[in-house]
Amino acid sequence: MRRVIAAGLDVCCLLVFVAIGRASHEEAASLSGFGTTAWPFLVGLALGWGVTRGWREPFAFVPAGIGIWAVTVAGGMALRALSGQGTAVAFVIVATVFTGVTLLGWRLAARFVRVRSLSA
Repeated sequence: MRRVIAAGLDVCCLLVFVAIGRASHEEAASLSGFGTTAWPFLVGLALGWGVTRGWREPFAFVPAGIGIWAVTVAGGMALRALSGQGTAVAFVIVATVFTGVTLLGWRLAARFVRVRSLSA
């Protein structure tokens, strides 16, 4: 169950990233456009979980969180480039920062909650 929750949180982080990005660029709110933007990062996320074997310790900041984040960004950008989507430097920076804050942030928050509950 913890694996499903962790994977779901990761997917939600990426979908929020895509939604905010598309809205900030006033792109049409079409499902196909959303999917076109999201799929490279979702595939990158799946690769990240596979490469790091994230299911072993899905809430771990290291190695799962860092590895999943790195592979998600690298894989997502590579797939965007291969599919003819943009990979401008500013976009790469924003994507790296946003996904880092969210994919790593929820893991840090979960760790903090766990430590606090153990010490209480």
